[in-house]
Amino acid sequence: MLNKADIGKVFPLVTANVEKGRLRFFAKATDEKNPIYTDEAAAKEAGYASLPMPPTFLFSLKMDVLDPFKNYESVGAFLPTMLHGNQQFKYYKDVVAGDCLTFKSHIADIYDKKGGKLEFLVEETKVTNQYKEHVADMITTLVIRN
Repeated sequence: MLNKADIGKVFPLVTANVEKGRLRFFAKATDEKNPIYTDEAAAKEAGYASLPMPPTFLFSLKMDVLDPFKNYESVGAFLPTMLHGNQQFKYYKDVVAGDCLTFKSHIADIYDKKGGKLEFLVEETKVTNQYKEHVADMITTLVIRN
């Protein structure tokens, strides 16, 4: 069971490098046809400094740590009972290969439905680049089955 006292809890920072090979792999895996995601010359011709990050790749980067579920387990949400319920992104600046991103996350809300059979953990994440520029926000909603 989740504890509403954990609302506001800040998780440890996550840092990830945006790598060309991973961007190309993600574009291929998601059947992205726009060459700006795989061809650096096309990306530069379109005005990017390097390959741009596809919009949903941000979530993959944040989860690319040794134990991606450790933070959730620390508040009582365990993988066997967890579903990824919703994901939202808001971008403020382009993210391109070569950037180093820092993810600062906290629990924004915890609530339940169906008499507690379903609990919801809402995590908000602020993403900054190596220049300390705010590049994006993410909202992740997890559903925990009890």
